[in-house]
Amino acid sequence: MPPRPVVPDVLQQKIFRGTTVVRAGLLTANQLRGPAWRRLFPDVYAHVELPLTHSLRALAAARLVVPGSVVTGRSAAGLWGVDLVDAFDDVELTVSPSRHAVRTAGLRVRRARLDPAHVTRRQGMPVTSAGATAVRLAGLMAGDEAVVAVDRLVATGHVRLHVVRDLAARADGAHSARARAACALADGHAESPQETRLRLLIRRSCLPAPVAQHRVALPGRVARLDFAWPDRKVAVEYDGLWHAEDGQFARDRKRLNELHAAGWRIVFVTAGDMHRPEELIARIAAALAQDAVVR
Repeated sequence: MPPRPVVPDVLQQKIFRGTTVVRAGLLTANQLRGPAWRRLFPDVYAHVELPLTHSLRALAAARLVVPGSVVTGRSAAGLWGVDLVDAFDDVELTVSPSRHAVRTAGLRVRRARLDPAHVTRRQGMPVTSAGATAVRLAGLMAGDEAVVAVDRLVATGHVRLHVVRDLAARADGAHSARARAACALADGHAESPQETRLRLLIRRSCLPAPVAQHRVALPGRVARLDFAWPDRKVAVEYDGLWHAEDGQFARDRKRLNELHAAGWRIVFVTAGDMHRPEELIARIAAALAQDAVVR
């Protein structure tokens, strides 16, 4: 059997510059090229058993490739718990306008002036605040996905929607108008990206505006409905995969039966329905019309 690779304890949980550890005598150049080490960027390595994530690459980039930079955009969103990038997607960093442009494979380095009040630290990295990240994404992304990103960041609890909107109102420069429009459409109530997409679809339709996250008193508890027309007792619920926890299916069925007993009509929406928006809106309209006839 081939000998086990030499793995100094001090390097097992660290990212490091290859030239630095070779110079210090911790590894040889040949050992560094072996299977125990993963190259993240030119001359930047980590132990192969250290989980490869976008955040790890962002840490390597901000600390060793472009020191003094700030993690921004989609990369920053990942640090706030909103996954918009995969491990190997480009890391976005921002440096001051006075610095020279940096061109390295796997990095997207922009030069812009960041307000120090909206730069903080997260997982050991300098990163834009959750609010500033939301505004950046609102201007960077297009259409409904910009609104989805804002709603997801608000849902993390790290920032309030009114703070995001205030930051967007004071933003200037490229895409600031688009950022304000997206932030105005966010509502901060969605519990999933599909709920935001569904709300925007309903908003663009001829349907009356529903109440988001409407609460209904049931025997012994309160149920929340994704979207509801309380005067009609009609609700729309996004129906993702059934929960896998023991007993969850029975609890969901019990909740549905109690809502039906209270006079509510529920229209369930699946991922497939979202690809047929005209049919979906027609089905919701029919439920609202049916209730109006019954009453």
